[in-house]
Amino acid sequence: MSETSNPFFTRGLKPFARTLAMALGVAAFSQAAMAEGRVYVSSEKDNKVYVFDVAGERVGAIDVCKRPRHMMLSKSGSELYVCCGDSNALGVVDLAKGKLARTVELGDSPEIFDLSPDGKTAYVSIEEENVMGAYDIASGEDLFEIKTGGEPEGVLLTPDGKTAYVTSEVANLIHVIDVEAKKVVKNVKVGKRPRRFVLAAGGAELWVTNELDGTVSVVDTKDYKELKRIKFEVKGMRQTDITPVGMTISPDGKTMWVGLGRANHVAEIDVATREVRRQILVGKRAWGLAQHPDGKTLYVTNGLSDDMTLIDTATGKSVKTVGAGRVPHSIVIKP
Repeated sequence: MSETSNPFFTRGLKPFARTLAMALGVAAFSQAAMAEGRVYVSSEKDNKVYVFDVAGERVGAIDVCKRPRHMMLSKSGSELYVCCGDSNALGVVDLAKGKLARTVELGDSPEIFDLSPDGKTAYVSIEEENVMGAYDIASGEDLFEIKTGGEPEGVLLTPDGKTAYVTSEVANLIHVIDVEAKKVVKNVKVGKRPRRFVLAAGGAELWVTNELDGTVSVVDTKDYKELKRIKFEVKGMRQTDITPVGMTISPDGKTMWVGLGRANHVAEIDVATREVRRQILVGKRAWGLAQHPDGKTLYVTNGLSDDMTLIDTATGKSVKTVGAGRVPHSIVIKP
């Protein structure tokens, strides 16, 4: 133990020196917390990305383009990509500098995107144009677009980059797109107003939230048959308030977490049995979800209470709720 960390030594210091020693201790603690990672939350109404440490303490804010929604880290982790619905742009944030570096022009009202395996191409749902567009992030070039059903939202690429899945909220379909051929090769009927995707069971299953059905469809990725439709019920809530949108899978692939929207709960589902284990009360309109890579904490944005809830995944308890700007949308975690 060093002299400055020895309590008998600090008691003997003069008040100023003792205060300085305590301040240095706080600074060291803060630096340790910084090393644990960052949590980024997009705020649709503030046109900012708020920055938190992993314990939920806000440490900064970054001005970005208008109506920031979905976000992803670049392949190197040095940049944060932000899809801005009212700027019709993909914002590129330099994380080291903590500021918006540039934008890539997109179509009208971009929503959700995914990246090619090499991280060079963004595949974006363009809601008002009913297309999925592909954009070169470095050059900003509009590479191609593929027609979809009305109001495309969710976009997910398979790990090999050969197939893209896109939801159509109006057509109640999953479009299966051959990326190389640049065409839809299959349409899969699911529930009403499908929104977001997650691959599960090693890629053998595609899970999709159906907002207006209050369900999640589990689809086989070989023959695209629906294996199960998981129905949610929340005690004390109208069925019409159960509006699942955001979804994330645990690092070990065993648990799926689903935000139930206006039902103000998050559902925990056993991936193997497809059964709901428990439901956890959070804020108003549980929307975006992300889980820390260590699997211990789930972060949930609540769009109508303007906050973010942290959940201990072991106990299934909400441990903290913090302000996250007006209409927080998506969460990205950088360990």
